[in-house]
Amino acid sequence: MADDGSKQSATIWPLPKFYFKVKWDDKELSFQEVSGLETETQVIEYRHGNSPVFSTIKMPGIAKTGNVTMKKGVFTGDNNFWDWYSQIKMNTIKRKTVVVSLCDEDGKPQMTWTLSNCWPTKITGTDLKSDANEVAIETIEIAHEGITIAT
Repeated sequence: MADDGSKQSATIWPLPKFYFKVKWDDKELSFQEVSGLETETQVIEYRHGNSPVFSTIKMPGIAKTGNVTMKKGVFTGDNNFWDWYSQIKMNTIKRKTVVVSLCDEDGKPQMTWTLSNCWPTKITGTDLKSDANEVAIETIEIAHEGITIAT
């Protein structure tokens, strides 16, 4: 008898990565791609002089996070990235919380990354080609001061 999938566990398959939502402030924005959701702890190597082992021990040091890059289509009259970026004046930029959610097929968040104290560090406009048949894409790179992951 053929397996119709009704007995299959919902936890067997990993989530697909193509259905996600990005929120900052009270707005939900549409992006084509989000990358750089990473955190890392630097390694401190130490060895005291009378250690009988001739190698260092490794301890966790300062945690650091990479910048997050987001890409979206260019729309007429949409200058949100440029407006936010133009506010940078001697460390007085308005910082925002950005929430990235990976959703199931019903649109319910299954995994959420919350980035705190975000601000734009780089904006890249679209490239222009007279013989291209592509959508215009702009990129924003945001720095943040911490990432929290919830499932």
